[in-house]
Amino acid sequence: MTAKPSLVLPVLAALLATAPAHAASFDCEAAKAADERAICTTLALNDRDVEMATRFEILKDVLPMGGRAKLRDDQESWLTERRACAADTACLKAIYDARLKVLRAVQSEFAKQGPQ
Repeated sequence: MTAKPSLVLPVLAALLATAPAHAASFDCEAAKAADERAICTTLALNDRDVEMATRFEILKDVLPMGGRAKLRDDQESWLTERRACAADTACLKAIYDARLKVLRAVQSEFAKQGPQ
C-alpha cells in the first residue's frame, strides 16, 4: 500500500520543521561561537561544513595510524583558524575552501593507491 502524496507531503513538512538544525560537524541549536552561528545561517558555509565533516570522517576511518594522527592534528589546527574568523563569512569561506582542497587531495591520493 502506498501513501497518497497529498497526505505524505504535510507529514514530511511537519517532520522537517521539528527536526533540529545541524551542520555536519556540530548542532546548530547549541551553536554559541560566532563562527558556528555564521556557518549555521549561511547555506554555502553549511554545505562546505557538511562536505568537510564527511571527508574527514571517511579519511579518519581509512588512513593508516600515522596518517590518522596527522589528519586529527591538522583538523584541530584548522578549527583554531576557523574560530579566529568569527562571523566573517569571507574568511570562513576561504579557510573551508583551503581545507577542502587538502582533504580532497588526500582522499584522491588514497584512492589511487587502491586496497592495501
